[in-house]
Amino acid sequence: MSFNEIDRAQVLAEALPYIQKYTGKTVVVKYGGNAMISDELRQAVISDIILLSLVGVRVVVVHGGGPEISQMLKKLDIESRFVDGLRYTDKATMDVVQQVLCGRVNKDLVATLNRLGGRALGLCGLDGGLFQARQLDEKYGLVGEIVKVDAAPVFDALNCGYIPVVSTVAQGIDAEVSYNINADTAAAKLATALEAERLLLLTDVRGLLRDPKDESTLIPELQLSSVPALEREGIISGGMIPKVDCCVESVRSGVKSAVILDGRVEHSILIELLSDAGIGTMLTNY
Repeated sequence: MSFNEIDRAQVLAEALPYIQKYTGKTVVVKYGGNAMISDELRQAVISDIILLSLVGVRVVVVHGGGPEISQMLKKLDIESRFVDGLRYTDKATMDVVQQVLCGRVNKDLVATLNRLGGRALGLCGLDGGLFQARQLDEKYGLVGEIVKVDAAPVFDALNCGYIPVVSTVAQGIDAEVSYNINADTAAAKLATALEAERLLLLTDVRGLLRDPKDESTLIPELQLSSVPALEREGIISGGMIPKVDCCVESVRSGVKSAVILDGRVEHSILIELLSDAGIGTMLTNY
């Protein structure tokens, strides 16, 4: 049976209570991974964000740009190095990080949102002292740990009807430098400062799996109190540890819920927010 106008109307009617729930509320989307590289997924994410904005959801986009940074470093013949999974950031690398994140990646995203009917405004963590940080550890170079978030520029943009698009470079408070910041961490800190209803971390996996090799073992909902046991059992391991930690910190600090969401699924943001069919792992405090 083909999808007709009645089906379409039914879908919209079923979305109404969810739209009512989120209208006027703030949702922070950390945008990255495959959803940023694939043109098809990129278009789906952008259209989801615009639709949410048009129905009154205050959407904030926080992005990284690891692949683009690696590409530019390669072009400039600067070696990409990683320490404990974090990009080692010397002065030359930091210059590239700032140019790529605050420049091309941020402005390309803003332009795409505007071109497709949204009202987007680009910001980086240096604007208005949005992200303030100190050095995380000398072994990582100019990688920072956020110590303060001044969300005023983001609030101002939201209150003027814009979709703020934020790149993750921070102002140093311990030296006259800029710092490279983990995008998941930055999104979680910003969601807390904005008292967001929900934090969505788009990633390249289905969510938290009991068995990493079996996608049918997705854990759809997780209370904060269950996290330590899952870490001890090794179910939360590797690259999932920092993602879960970001979610835990944001929810513990007042964000209503945080979701590790599969960015490889088209329209995953709309499916997660405007339907019962949650498709990621949601962390809650209740």
